[in-house]
Amino acid sequence: MTISIGDRIRALREFRDITQDELARRSGVSVDTIRKLEQGVRESARINTLRALARALDVQLERLVGQPTVTQQLTDDGGLLALRDAIQDPGSLPGVLGDDDLEDPPSPAEWAEQVQAATETYWTGGYSSLASTLPGLLRDGRATARQHDTEGVWRDLALAYQLAASLSTQSGHPDWAYTAVERQLAAAARASDPLLEGMGVSTLSWVLLRQGRWEHARSLAERKADALEPRRRGATPEELAVYGNLLIAAATPAARADQHDDALQLLTLAEGAAVQSGPTRAYGSAFSVVDVRTQKVNVSLAGTEGRPAEALSAARDVDLEAISRPVHSASYRVDVAQAMYQTGDNAGALELLLEVEADQPEWIRVQAGAAATVREMLEAERRRNSTLRGLASRLGVDPAL
Repeated sequence: MTISIGDRIRALREFRDITQDELARRSGVSVDTIRKLEQGVRESARINTLRALARALDVQLERLVGQPTVTQQLTDDGGLLALRDAIQDPGSLPGVLGDDDLEDPPSPAEWAEQVQAATETYWTGGYSSLASTLPGLLRDGRATARQHDTEGVWRDLALAYQLAASLSTQSGHPDWAYTAVERQLAAAARASDPLLEGMGVSTLSWVLLRQGRWEHARSLAERKADALEPRRRGATPEELAVYGNLLIAAATPAARADQHDDALQLLTLAEGAAVQSGPTRAYGSAFSVVDVRTQKVNVSLAGTEGRPAEALSAARDVDLEAISRPVHSASYRVDVAQAMYQTGDNAGALELLLEVEADQPEWIRVQAGAAATVREMLEAERRRNSTLRGLASRLGVDPAL
């Protein structure tokens, strides 16, 4: 059955509990136009009319016209498909003749600065901006590596592919991410950097987790952590950070498989490494005691039977102000909101989710965990809550259409 724009307008309007007259007042669109759209007399309207209706209904225009929200958010300028093409560039394969570079690539120093800037964009939640710039960044990186075949350039190219894998995973394309991790690991090998390879395996574990391959996700991360386990004395912060990140990567799929004791044991080892290393930024990621403790909250909620009370207990050990990455902070607070809801604090959960949305409006719209919690809250609501329904609409948790 084909769902028309009018069907969506009516369902969203009723979901928000407003009349046609009220929608007309809020949008500035005539009630006659709204009535004709809902009745199917008119199949569409001018784009400005649709934008006004979407704004009045507090939803993305793309949702009103039936386009996938997550993809469209990142493809206003073709960014997401361009990212796929940059990751899966046939011209970068051995034996394939690619196009000649149209202009001189950046110098290694300029390239390194661009990768650092892109990394900061990712961790501050600027996904649309990153989606538009990352394809060119990857092409520039490959061109720079051809002209300057140094370990430093390959190291930065590996980090760029790590960003591509992470953004692809966040936007719901783990298959693209898998290819990006392959390129990341190949570049890390050219950089002759075992720790960088370790971060590649950590990224791979996350991609496998999103693919539902929990056993592989855990075993690969755990084996690599064992191989890179630093000596007790004299270990560098970078060695400890990579080791700790691998332990965290192994803990998450363990918890998903209801092996909570194993997951907590892995996180205890990671916390010990974080105590020894101190707060560290290495290979495009942050590592500290507070980062490990946020993961204890996360794994407490994982599996077929989550432990929300344990999650809230673990949250009491987390210093929110000490979380250095905005996206980490947002992710942690979504976990806490889920635990609050599951222990009966619906109002507190909604307040916290709205706070995260205000801080990270782009990021939260691609988070399945946030959407799932809001969906559960909607299904359990005893009376209409306009604030909750507004958040649900913005996250794409609309009534069944």
